[in-house]
Amino acid sequence: MHPAHQEDNSSSDSALRVVAIDDDEQHLKFVVALLSQDNVVVFTSTDSQTGLSLVQAKHPHLVIVDLIMPGMSGMDLLEKIVEFDPATEVVLLTGHYSAESAVEAIQKGASDYLTKPVQGDKLQERVGSLLAELRNRQRCLELENALLDTYQFAAMVGRSAPMLETFRRIRRVAQHFRTVLITGETGTGKELAARALHDLSPVAGGPFVACNCSALVETLAESELFGHVKGAFTGATQDRAGIFEAANGGTVLLDEVGELSPAAQAKLLRVLQNQEIQRVGSPAVRRVDVRVVAATHRDLRLMIAEHRFREDLFYRLSMVHITLPTLAERQEDLQLLQQHFVKRFAQQYGKPVSGITRRAQALLSRYSWPGNVRELENVLGNACMMADGETLDVGDFPEYIRSREPSAITHDGAVATLAEVEKAHVLRVLETSEGNKVRAAELLGISRAKLYRVLADNDVEDSSNS
Repeated sequence: MHPAHQEDNSSSDSALRVVAIDDDEQHLKFVVALLSQDNVVVFTSTDSQTGLSLVQAKHPHLVIVDLIMPGMSGMDLLEKIVEFDPATEVVLLTGHYSAESAVEAIQKGASDYLTKPVQGDKLQERVGSLLAELRNRQRCLELENALLDTYQFAAMVGRSAPMLETFRRIRRVAQHFRTVLITGETGTGKELAARALHDLSPVAGGPFVACNCSALVETLAESELFGHVKGAFTGATQDRAGIFEAANGGTVLLDEVGELSPAAQAKLLRVLQNQEIQRVGSPAVRRVDVRVVAATHRDLRLMIAEHRFREDLFYRLSMVHITLPTLAERQEDLQLLQQHFVKRFAQQYGKPVSGITRRAQALLSRYSWPGNVRELENVLGNACMMADGETLDVGDFPEYIRSREPSAITHDGAVATLAEVEKAHVLRVLETSEGNKVRAAELLGISRAKLYRVLADNDVEDSSNS
């Protein structure tokens, strides 16, 4: 290998990185001399396999490859480079031009096909245009980062009309609420909205305690929420404060509040009405000063009609009601969210990933995202963790996203119900995860309990691994 400069500037974001691969050492020296300038660093190799390793190590913007070389041909090398990083520009050089070879090279992803001896002005022109594109990309990245900062509210990101309205309601409500009901599909960001309400409230300095009601064992739910005294039940070896006492002076989030038992609902109503709790096994009344945010993806009005949720509790909780939009309802936020998550996960995993290819963005925009923002977050987090290049491409995403998403039309031409679409999507992701329910739940952005419920509700046999 023969670097154009003694100092390796390839790590600089402002430097254009070029790799030249040719078994003719004299021609490599010519290319180095031709392209050497400020903000350009050239790496060379006379061996195709070593050159490929160089490409994988340096992540160049431009690769110049000789078509005829011992071992791996330039055409084979082109395919491997495009597979590794489709954003890389590849120029093929040959001493024997043919129209068929040129067409094949372009079809396989080459950006140009030049004849040796290469015209210096043409190669310099290509490098000049790439430098200009690199500068534009850096300016765009700076503007996008500024835009991301502008449209970031608490830990939420959005510029769509539904999200801007959600941000406005949270700002107005935060100073005054005692109870708020947040509804929205799984993965829409209900806990983030609850945290924003707390952080903007007068009790922001107090505790924020989240309780997942769907994870509470029914026999212990009241103890978890309101505490218990020693001897209240088998295993109660000491007094224990519940979630409401832990949140005293702050905010408690009751996530999936629709999963509470009727007994727990009755006691919760008393807390909301009187700001008082009783530990299980104790007649003593304890005062608490707690703001309550209840969240659910369920239709509580339907549950009231089915006598599964208390009507008086619903009206007490929904004094202020905030509904979070699905990702499908805020499509214009998709690119902003992608940028937000890529930036976050690249920093978290120490990866050089800075964006997503256009064809991958098109793929993500066609997908329906039934798991909403949480599913997008999980998919991008996994892609960034596994990525090698600077951009995420189609191959970095799960097969269930690359394949056609479940159709909303059934085989007999009727429109499928939401449950049918949900079932088809869950089964597709489970198949992609080779039956691993933990992995499938992570990709879907739902709890394992939710996954089991969907499978049970649809009479799907439990034949896969957990």
